[in-house]
Amino acid sequence: MNDSPVMTRISETVVPATAAEPERAHVACRDFSIFYGQNEAVKGVTLEFSPLGVTAIIGPSGCGKSTFLRSINRMNDLIPGCHTRGTLTFDGKDVCGPRIDVVTLRRRVGMVFQKPNPFPKSIFANIAYGVRLEGGKNRDELAEIVRLSLTRAGLWDEVKDRLGDNALSLSGGQQQRLCLARALAVDPEVLLMDEPTSALDPRASAHIEDLISELRGQYTILIVTHNMQQAARVSDFTAFLYEGNLIEFGPTAPLFTTPREKRTQDYITGRFG
Repeated sequence: MNDSPVMTRISETVVPATAAEPERAHVACRDFSIFYGQNEAVKGVTLEFSPLGVTAIIGPSGCGKSTFLRSINRMNDLIPGCHTRGTLTFDGKDVCGPRIDVVTLRRRVGMVFQKPNPFPKSIFANIAYGVRLEGGKNRDELAEIVRLSLTRAGLWDEVKDRLGDNALSLSGGQQQRLCLARALAVDPEVLLMDEPTSALDPRASAHIEDLISELRGQYTILIVTHNMQQAARVSDFTAFLYEGNLIEFGPTAPLFTTPREKRTQDYITGRFG
């Protein structure tokens, strides 16, 4: 398998826990299933994500990657007939439980979608939107949050003189970085990214990958991707899903070079998917 084209620039970084971090996983699930009506899209997954690490979730189309990712901040609630079984926890609290505050959950667990979705508002208003909903910030504080968020997303130098322009005037790659900045503005602890570069050109995709690397160690990042090279480049850990089942999970480098499961090997070498 050493001649596979997906083996270049594999991340070998494993983020260790620090004394300040809890011993339990930041996000974890046990025997967790997701149903669309009677159809079980995700089947009894047990998994723990490393705090402050980057985890890629890979697998062929329709395997349950995005469904699983969207469950972590309850985005699947918007789909009629979608329900879960088993446990999914964030900081030890049941994400799917009746006592969870979904608004607070979505602030702490931000999300960047497959296609850029800026609001038809100014660049400044897009970034400040979530912060304004929380309240308690004056104009100067908002301006500093906008500046810092755009800087973290690698966009500040490109837009600092046009913050009043409509966000829809930006290029596709800029819009996706804007959406990343908008997610970062409310200071989340977990960042979900659902194929964030699939609608972008190679240059814009590389920029997003560079940003993920820069954010490593600041946030727990979970990224769904169909791109094996991308998973190998940006992630510390990789989970392989197939037909709703978790087939293999572990540090990215050994999973790509010496997978334990034949289905994993067949997928990452392009035999199916």
